[in-house]
Amino acid sequence: MDFSWMGWTVPTALFFSTIISLLIGMAVWEYAVPGGHPRVGILRFETTRGDRLFLSLLGSAFIHLAWLGLVGPDLWWALGLSLIYAVCVFRWV
Repeated sequence: MDFSWMGWTVPTALFFSTIISLLIGMAVWEYAVPGGHPRVGILRFETTRGDRLFLSLLGSAFIHLAWLGLVGPDLWWALGLSLIYAVCVFRWV
């Protein structure tokens, strides 16, 4: 199969591999510890582990877009900031 039309680059492949790995990890976590017990965090609405993962990914996308617009194409600091953001979301949201 010819996937050259998709423009696969190493960063693109790493991005999609990371997303798939996160989804597989969440599935394994759910299988090992079912339920996840929804909780109410600082945003004052009930969230599950999947909701917190979605909020982490969505927030990370906005962090990266803001970084690109304000700072430039060097995204390593944006990645670090996104990881800190994700940890905070899973801890307090």
